[in-house]
Amino acid sequence: MKIPRIATAAGLLVLALTAPARAADAPSTPPPLQPLAGLDVPAYMGTWYQVAWFPNRFQKQCVSDTQAVYRQRDDGRIDVLNRCRLADGRFDDADGIARPAGSTLRDNRLAPATLEVSFLPALLRWIPAWGSYWVVALADDGRYAVVSEPQRQYLWVLARAPRLSAEDEATIRSLLTRQGYELSRWQAHPHTP
Repeated sequence: MKIPRIATAAGLLVLALTAPARAADAPSTPPPLQPLAGLDVPAYMGTWYQVAWFPNRFQKQCVSDTQAVYRQRDDGRIDVLNRCRLADGRFDDADGIARPAGSTLRDNRLAPATLEVSFLPALLRWIPAWGSYWVVALADDGRYAVVSEPQRQYLWVLARAPRLSAEDEATIRSLLTRQGYELSRWQAHPHTP
């Protein structure tokens, strides 16, 4: 049986018109995540409040008031103290250390802004249990930072104050969407006055 030429042409036209819609519906893989090109380490030190995050299993006990305090060491590493409030009102502290990962620390500038962090006890830090800590956004004046890792599974939005302005939150959400994050897991993290 011979297919009429007009039917073949019509079929091709239908395929041509529907192909872009099908391609647009297919999930796309975001490009690889890029950390900041550089980070002024001394300016990054101090206290940061976790104001939003993607909840994770290793912080599930933290109900509020999560903060991180960073202190630069002479050996190029960073002391990390994470603290959060538990459901019973007590605080939980975790001491860790961060070190450059795939980056160079020169003149107190880390390039790119990639670290790895461990919260294992000092005697066990030889175990390869270091997590990626990439600074992927930082406000020009340093009032907020966004930390993640290459697979975008973990996210922490840190600020120098316990709350973000609505404008800063909108800016961060827009930036993360452009960087391929699925923000349905975003949760604000409360701080008591």
